Amino acid sequence: MSRARTATAGAVLLALSALAACSDGDGPAARPAGSPSASALPAEAPTAPPDGLPEVTDERSLAALMREEIPASRIRTVAVESRTDAYTRSRVTYRAGDLTISGVLLRPRGAGPFPGIVLNHGYIDPDVYRPGQGLAREQDRLARAGFVVLHTDYRGHAGSDEPVDDFDRESRLGYTRDTIAAVLALEQEPYVDADRMAMLGRSMGGGVTLNALVVRPDLVEAAVIYASVSSLLHENVEHFTRRSRPSQADRIHAEYGTPEQAPEFWAGLSARTYFDRVSDPLLIHHGRVDDTCPYRWATATQRALVAAGADSELLTYDGESHTFYSRWSESMDRTIAFLRRHLGISPRS
Repeated sequence: MSRARTATAGAVLLALSALAACSDGDGPAARPAGSPSASALPAEAPTAPPDGLPEVTDERSLAALMREEIPASRIRTVAVESRTDAYTRSRVTYRAGDLTISGVLLRPRGAGPFPGIVLNHGYIDPDVYRPGQGLAREQDRLARAGFVVLHTDYRGHAGSDEPVDDFDRESRLGYTRDTIAAVLALEQEPYVDADRMAMLGRSMGGGVTLNALVVRPDLVEAAVIYASVSSLLHENVEHFTRRSRPSQADRIHAEYGTPEQAPEFWAGLSARTYFDRVSDPLLIHHGRVDDTCPYRWATATQRALVAAGADSELLTYDGESHTFYSRWSESMDRTIAFLRRHLGISPRS
């Protein structure tokens, strides 16, 4: 596993300048530091502290989360839901700090150890969310491919404890803690190969996955995201929160400032600021006619990853929308091949 790279002032400058607008186009080049939006930057970018981690400019930030100790817990089986010819599916819980998080676990038949993968689902109203909802197709396909699958419900969903506050949920910091804790818990199980761990996130879960990759660069060996939200938090707040929960967006801006008023605060909550910490291979799937998470978000994220030196590949799908309905099977073939290649798993006969 490659060693995590230290976040640099240049990465912070890039992320702060990107707060003014989201670039469009398909090219790999990042927005240059001398672009018009750079005029809004502070005179001097913060430098990394002696411990090698990015400077903490606010206690509610990814940089602060990088310093948190998230202890590993064991997974507790609540109930066996079903058994198939390929795996057993169970309701489970694990701990994420002081909270209990629920989820579903799919364990392939046999003794193992099997590679493990944590799934991060997209946004579903917590009031209607059901355990394991959102990635049922992926759960089955990956378990049949020989992975132990842990689908986390996130705090405030299904049987999980409630988040500390609304901002914990809105910023996705809490969800990021939950998915990191899910990987650490899965690694404790004797039927899981702790050296062959992966993560997959869809839509909002793609953003959660990006957060986890920059907070804990040594967490997994490979990751995949589908139809992901923006890697800049302020774009997600404007695109989703402003439209569906405008009063919540107003409260956030009133308390913390707008991106124009507090660019450093918003950069500290955006994975893109810290993309030079992404140390393991990442595969991105995105449809060109996605009207939920615009395709331009994927190209902007990919350009920033490449500029930061990350091993990232963007696969685009003409005519495909947010649901990945017509080409989902093809995309999963690519996903499983990617994971097997980077986890050192031989193809199954």
